[in-house]
Amino acid sequence: MDAVQLGIFRALLEAVPEEMGIVLRRTGFSPNIKERRDYSCAIFDRHARLVAQGDHMPVHLGSLPAAVSEIVRRMPILEPGDVAIANDPFAGGTHLPDLTMVSAVYAPDEDTPVFYVASRAHHSDVGGMTPGSMGLCREVFQEGLRIPPVLLWKKGVLQNDIWQLVLANVRTPWEREGDLLAQRAANEAGEGRLRVLMKRYGVSQLSEAMEALLDYSERFLRVELSRVPPGSYEAEDYLDDDGFSEAPVKIAVRMVFFGDRAEIDFSGSSPQCPSGVNATEAVTISCVFYVVRSLFTPDAPANSGLLRPLTLHIPQGTVVAATYPCAVGAGNVETSQRIVDTLLKALFKAVPDRVPAASQGTMNNFAFGGRDPRSGRLFAYYETIGGGMGGGPLGPGDSAVHTHMTNSLNTPVEAVEHEFPVRIRAYHVRKGSGGAGRFRGGDGIHREIEFLTHAWVSILSDRRRFAPYGLQGGEPASCGRNTLQTKDGQVQVLPGKISFEVGPHNRVSIETPGGGGWGLP
Repeated sequence: MDAVQLGIFRALLEAVPEEMGIVLRRTGFSPNIKERRDYSCAIFDRHARLVAQGDHMPVHLGSLPAAVSEIVRRMPILEPGDVAIANDPFAGGTHLPDLTMVSAVYAPDEDTPVFYVASRAHHSDVGGMTPGSMGLCREVFQEGLRIPPVLLWKKGVLQNDIWQLVLANVRTPWEREGDLLAQRAANEAGEGRLRVLMKRYGVSQLSEAMEALLDYSERFLRVELSRVPPGSYEAEDYLDDDGFSEAPVKIAVRMVFFGDRAEIDFSGSSPQCPSGVNATEAVTISCVFYVVRSLFTPDAPANSGLLRPLTLHIPQGTVVAATYPCAVGAGNVETSQRIVDTLLKALFKAVPDRVPAASQGTMNNFAFGGRDPRSGRLFAYYETIGGGMGGGPLGPGDSAVHTHMTNSLNTPVEAVEHEFPVRIRAYHVRKGSGGAGRFRGGDGIHREIEFLTHAWVSILSDRRRFAPYGLQGGEPASCGRNTLQTKDGQVQVLPGKISFEVGPHNRVSIETPGGGGWGLP
């Protein structure tokens, strides 16, 4: 297959998950899907290898292959019309709110699947001990409903017993129903588009193009790795704490480059914690995938070929590869950011002209819920809040954006106030929070929410103690800060990770970190 043909097939295949994402967004029910776009879509070959992904959430996309592979392993023959669902963190998943749906694509003359399509979406509540399913927990059982790979549709027929079981264990079943149907619609769109391509080009040529794209990404990365000075490069960074103790949680990495290959070893990272800061192995692989693609192969197809030149050592039972039954809610959103920070810090020693300073290093997870006095129904809401991007060798960092492992949007004020009994009292750039440098880090955000009724609030955040680092003489950014203002005006500084109750006219304020500066000011 020549370069022109390869380019055509790449564009055709990459358009499929993009179209799936558009369908998911337009048919989604909750603000987290239709406003924040907290979802991802991808397509896979007959061997469950990632072939093409949408421009969606990095932490979803790099970990999706593990989930799809596990579903296919447990269900070797997904029949036409079958739709599998799973969120089990210990079966290729990330954390419980991320529900994954996988469908098989058949050719007319084949009796086994030729391709797979997958969608993953963060659902605003999947049960558990706190509204929003992002509370400070000690075990996965406290975090929500855990779903192993099962069929939600069989030969096109909804399995009502499983459907009702899921809806009975969440606080907002009407939202889950709408978002789950949106995911199925996205998968159907992907199946339909792949059938069109099969009809036009045939299964054989399409499969050949997929294999060629995997090989091309592998060759692309090997060339880039061969340009890195051979050697061993190490770094470590820390989460502020695990939410229950004040002890920092270490992420350690050693990267060894030799020829056109690299070994990445996370030995020395902290043991898994009795809280939700634990990341699954799939999340850690996703971080490696993101960093490698961003730093070395931004123009190459994002597929499983990028992992072929890499040897990963991720010790089980550590905070970067937690085992059952650990809580993992924050590992997907907080620890993933610190893994990226640590990888970039190590790579700075190897390729300093490519690596930016640390971005905010947290997703500032904010969830709340209760009973809406306007309707009498339960409500649950979840969002992440942007911050500063690190300055880099090419220029200053952006302000008030999501960075690294998240690619979602900030929920508009009007959408939040319309859907939930709250008022947004402040929402602006946190001026001066970015680190100084030749290229300054971006500034964070200040967001303040007033509650109009009783609610239960959960915050999972970091970089409240250890600031985002600067590089090449640049200064660190300001740490984040969380506060609670009671009805009588008293202000209390909150820890980075906490679940608590609020009353009417209490206000929660979240000031997010900036990004580190790059180069001497």
